[in-house]
Amino acid sequence: MMAIPAAMASGSVLANGAGDSAGDAALSRYVTPQGAHLHYQDRGKGPVVLLGHSYLWTSAMWAPQIKALSRHFRVIAPDLWGHGASGPLPADTQDLKGLAAQMLQLLDALRIRECAVVGLSVGGMWGAELALKAPDRVRSLVMMDTFLGAEPEATRQRYFGLLDAIETGGKVTQPLIDAIVPIFFRPGTDPASPRPAAFGRSLAAMTADQLRDSVVPLGRIIFGRADAMDRLAGLDARTTLLMGGDEDIPRPPHEMHAMAEVIGCESVLIPQAGHISNLDNPSFVTQQLTAWLDRTMR
Repeated sequence: MMAIPAAMASGSVLANGAGDSAGDAALSRYVTPQGAHLHYQDRGKGPVVLLGHSYLWTSAMWAPQIKALSRHFRVIAPDLWGHGASGPLPADTQDLKGLAAQMLQLLDALRIRECAVVGLSVGGMWGAELALKAPDRVRSLVMMDTFLGAEPEATRQRYFGLLDAIETGGKVTQPLIDAIVPIFFRPGTDPASPRPAAFGRSLAAMTADQLRDSVVPLGRIIFGRADAMDRLAGLDARTTLLMGGDEDIPRPPHEMHAMAEVIGCESVLIPQAGHISNLDNPSFVTQQLTAWLDRTMR
């Protein structure tokens, strides 16, 4: 059995609640050796599944999957830096590899030898980097609605323009909300319907410090990422699965197919789903994840 790295001696884990059943909201906090605070949900028992959420969302977006998976697995769902209950982005975070290294520190602190990683959007990006960095720690990898190639120039310029406006104003104004919210939903979705409206309110509630210290720098890391397509061939095709919404605007299906071809792995198109595909079609996604994890983690 693999030895736990000595690095786990640094940093600390503080439990705010305890609970092993799917109904117990176990929210805990990991304090890095540098003093940064990363909050995470810890539910269930069994083989470990590490969930990575989308940029501008929180671990709460995984609620349907956490409820189902925690019946058979231990599910760890961190809030990304500056999102949810987590503290600011550590100042030395330079790229997606840095995010992956921080998640590896969390696994070390929790004394988790190996796990499955299921990541959506940026969660899939750092998930791939984690699997490449520590293949002996990641037994199974699912990348959802994500792309490890460079951001296409047109969208990169658009997103950087939005980030510049947010940084300058110190808030997400209504015109910015009107521009950002539709990106995450299926074409034709009514922005006044419950989920888009709630998402818009969460953007408006972000503080100037939160935006400038974490959200904007993270966005520049995500959308300014280097092209990593050639490195994807280093992933294990037998234990890698790609999934994506059939109506995902920012990460269209052709990107998923291009990655699957490089890796040589399976891919699944999620019907009637946009970028946050696990919420657009939760029953389909949960069924697919359960079958995949039963196959690769048991």
